[in-house]
Amino acid sequence: MKTLRIGSGAGYSGDRIEPAVELAEQGDLDYLVFECLAERTIALAQQARISDPDGGYDPLLSERMRRVLPFVGVQAGRRRLRVVTNMGAANPVSAAIEVRRIAAALGLDLKVVAVVGDDVLKVLQPDFLLDNGQSVGSLGERLISANAYLGVDGILEALRADADVVITGRVADPSLFLAPQMFEFGWAADDWQRLGRGTLVGHLLECAGQVSGGYFADPGFKDVDDLARLGFPLAEINADGEALITKVAGSGGRVSRATCTEQLIYEVHDPAAYLTPDVTADFSRVGFVEEGVDRVRAQGADGRARPEQLKVSVGYLEGWIGEGQMSYGGPGAVARAQLARDVVLKRLELIGVKLQDVRAELIGMDSLHGPRSGVEPWEVRLRVAARCEERSEAVRVGNEVETLYTNGPSGGGGASKSVRQVVAVASLLLPRNAVKPRIEA
Repeated sequence: MKTLRIGSGAGYSGDRIEPAVELAEQGDLDYLVFECLAERTIALAQQARISDPDGGYDPLLSERMRRVLPFVGVQAGRRRLRVVTNMGAANPVSAAIEVRRIAAALGLDLKVVAVVGDDVLKVLQPDFLLDNGQSVGSLGERLISANAYLGVDGILEALRADADVVITGRVADPSLFLAPQMFEFGWAADDWQRLGRGTLVGHLLECAGQVSGGYFADPGFKDVDDLARLGFPLAEINADGEALITKVAGSGGRVSRATCTEQLIYEVHDPAAYLTPDVTADFSRVGFVEEGVDRVRAQGADGRARPEQLKVSVGYLEGWIGEGQMSYGGPGAVARAQLARDVVLKRLELIGVKLQDVRAELIGMDSLHGPRSGVEPWEVRLRVAARCEERSEAVRVGNEVETLYTNGPSGGGGASKSVRQVVAVASLLLPRNAVKPRIEA
């Protein structure tokens, strides 16, 4: 029986590159998938494309492709390796052009195909309601993006066109992994059980190092070896969608029943109805069996008919955040930091800074869990951040923290300040027939 090997080259936009190269070189893969597109990431990419029409794709695309393209395509004595990725972000076409340029510079003859159609900004109507209660029309000029979560359709079309590299924009994370399985095994679009199983594979692999022990690690409780050389996972899959999760031999990390179980429940609201564009997956009876060191069999997934609507991620501008920080150390550090906090909050009130929201915290004391009792630390860092409608108001927040240098209390140091624009994200649902994925070769 044919076995398909799919590896996960990234779990988010800024992920490490070395484990992906290790997979490409030593993983004996058919497919290497880079999942790099969070909801806020694509809104930021759309914002970047506004200032640069040729930009808007993942900033690490070029470096990642330079490192892995030498292993892509048909090579003697190796499986044919293909790459599937959503690093196209807000501009898959420009991303594909960049990958072709890199391939040519490396002397490689590769077919690179872009999948488009997820950008549905022009489809939205002013009376459409977002999940936060606002209407699309109320956003006005603050609206910057609207991207539908595509499924496997565009990727399948690209693979049928014999693409070596498939570059997408917003595609549901598991779909990046499901499409190669459907293509290689010839699964029908309504073979719900196999699609459910294939979606489980995608869900386990989509966060890369999380399932191979990265986010799992907790010293003294859940120890993981050689975390600095964490290996990213791969799946060995058969034609029925049964999969074994593993990693490159000798790489750091761990693949176990426990790591897979933690990843299984990641971002799953209802295990019996995990909604994707391709299938309503049922993970409620999933189980894991350890078949050896770093070899875990995943079984029990099922599926039902896919939803008739697609989720759309809408990005819009929501003001500015101004922030300032200052450290205090030694005897009385906490008391001085508390006084500094009181001073800054009072100053913001005295000078009339227009705030929508403000947060003032002592990192190491109350920034995560609120006020607590116990032994005071020898050092503490004050952080004051506020959201403002205008950038000029946000700037004043960090300035007030910085003035603690000379205006007291004593012993402050290591001041920093910053201002950043807030890109907020909300969601809505669109009928499936309003979204038209297609490829551009």
